[in-house]
Amino acid sequence: MGQARVCSGEIEWVKWCREGNLLQVRLWLEDTENDLNQGDDHGFSPLHWAAKYGQHKIAELLIHRGARVNVVNKGDDTPLHLSAAHGHHDVARLLLQNRAEINAINEHGNTALHYATFWGYADLADDLVSKFGALVSVTNKDGDTPLDKCKGALSVRLHDRAVEAGQDLKKIPYKDQSWLGLKTHRSRDATLSRHKGINVKDLALTQQLSESPSSQTWKGRFQGNEIVAKILILRECTPRISRDFNEEFPKLRIFSHPNILPVIGGCNAPPDLVVISQCMPFGSLYNVLHQSSNIVVDSAQALRFALDIARGMAYFHNLEKFVPNYYLNSYHVMIDEDLSARISMSDAKFSFQDKGKYYHPAWMSPEALQKKQSDINTKAADMWSFAIILWELSTRNVPFADLSPMEAGMKIALESLRVPIPPGTSPHMAKLIRICMNEDPGKRPSFDMIVPIVEKISTDTISTVIKQVRE
Repeated sequence: MGQARVCSGEIEWVKWCREGNLLQVRLWLEDTENDLNQGDDHGFSPLHWAAKYGQHKIAELLIHRGARVNVVNKGDDTPLHLSAAHGHHDVARLLLQNRAEINAINEHGNTALHYATFWGYADLADDLVSKFGALVSVTNKDGDTPLDKCKGALSVRLHDRAVEAGQDLKKIPYKDQSWLGLKTHRSRDATLSRHKGINVKDLALTQQLSESPSSQTWKGRFQGNEIVAKILILRECTPRISRDFNEEFPKLRIFSHPNILPVIGGCNAPPDLVVISQCMPFGSLYNVLHQSSNIVVDSAQALRFALDIARGMAYFHNLEKFVPNYYLNSYHVMIDEDLSARISMSDAKFSFQDKGKYYHPAWMSPEALQKKQSDINTKAADMWSFAIILWELSTRNVPFADLSPMEAGMKIALESLRVPIPPGTSPHMAKLIRICMNEDPGKRPSFDMIVPIVEKISTDTISTVIKQVRE
């Protein structure tokens, strides 16, 4: 359905977003194999089209479902550029209220304010400057600022607004993007999402990344895209296992949320069973926090990771085809090129894999280590695992690093071993960790409940940082 086209050759979701067909867009989003951040042939995402045509309700729905507001097309336009260029004041305001980058530039060096002033959308331009901090002195490739694009009295009006806001009116050269402060990102190429069955001979595997008792993980390429291939290790690939693999791996193709990393395809060529996913440049969250990484994880970034994980897990838990054999830990959370955290579906276990064997027990709840899978409240167990990740993000330590996995698992299950919350941990974070690690699984919150809490903590932290900088 995600790649279905109307008779003219136009992708259906483009037509629906352009024409404001809210019902069809909603139905399209219900299919987990549809990627709401995918681009068309020119890199326009659904949110780009909704912004261009002023479809406020569709834009609102897409953002609520997790569309990236700063996604760029092949011309580096964000949805905000398009809403401003077409005078859709309400959509521009919606995007900015959801953290659209006000001063993002496209391939011509233009910001949204350049377009609002050029086309004479005076009230929109005024709002961009006075309420959202658009800079009037950014120069494009031609050396023009938004003020240079103004007609009539609008130039004076915006100049005064900028002075009132305390802006430095010295021209910012086109090549100097140090003021930008936020990397924007292209809509995802949808080509990989079209493959359900992949021939193992077409995979160019170049580098082994890791090995566990259950799988080998390789980096490679497929049709010009960097991929990661997980080759399952089995005693024997029986016809029944091959059949179960075919039934189960499509459930891992969840393209419909930006904080979930789907399995993009699979190879069923006994004795080889392989799951394929997109290669993430920074690897796992575990790698970012504890191994060689150039990423600086400050408090604000740690909270962004936590919020991404909570949003992804909230969506995952609400799916009808919920996958019960996924074990949340920092090894199974991948970091995208825009520093978004994504729940890796390739790390879910198949029904025929290693029942009762756990390779990362330090992240597991006591009841998950003691009981049969059928007797466990899986969602509550995931919340415990999330608490351990919160502890990692707060301390930058590996849980129970001084113990072997077996020792840690035994002590957690039988001797009440728990991660200590060290002095100096944020009071809000410490309280959240304790709530998520309630010894009674029935008293742990759901991820739907956790998301607004982490959003509030994150907003308060950012406000504090901004206040400190201004002081």
